[in-house]
Amino acid sequence: MTILILKALHIIGFVAWFAGLFYLVRIFVYHAEAQQKDNPERDILINQFRIMEWRVYKIICNPAMMITWTCGLIMLHLYGVEWLKENGWMHVKLLFLTLLTVYHVWMGKQMQKMQNEETRFDSYKFRLLNEVPTLFLFAIVFFAVIKDISYAGKIIGLILIVGILLFLGVKMYKKQRETN
Repeated sequence: MTILILKALHIIGFVAWFAGLFYLVRIFVYHAEAQQKDNPERDILINQFRIMEWRVYKIICNPAMMITWTCGLIMLHLYGVEWLKENGWMHVKLLFLTLLTVYHVWMGKQMQKMQNEETRFDSYKFRLLNEVPTLFLFAIVFFAVIKDISYAGKIIGLILIVGILLFLGVKMYKKQRETN
């Protein structure tokens, strides 16, 4: 029963974590667009986005990440070292989780830069960055569900295809916005 409770909390944690990361970078998109507006609208929007960014990162993303990692590591401990050695898919999943955590921390740094208006990113680049968690989500879920390292090439190929499609979608959206 303990493992099921941990799994449930782990799932709740990662759903909230991904939701927070998607929302945070979406706010960055709007924040970057607000920087192009005239005052007083610019200052009003930027002040609101600063509050929203801080709250999403500190109140949603950070706790959700901690719940995800804590429950996951406790489950790994309960399963044992032998189980971990026999399940290569978990090594790949942990790699992607580590990379997602790096992305999370980097988004925190971007938030600080946005707060200080020091970012080099425009709304288009933030739109592209907003799709990065989607790629992590595909990788982590596929490895956790399929649990077979021999499918790694196919899963990575799928992630690359999804990444290309997301990139093209963002690029088409940019072109459409520029046309209108």
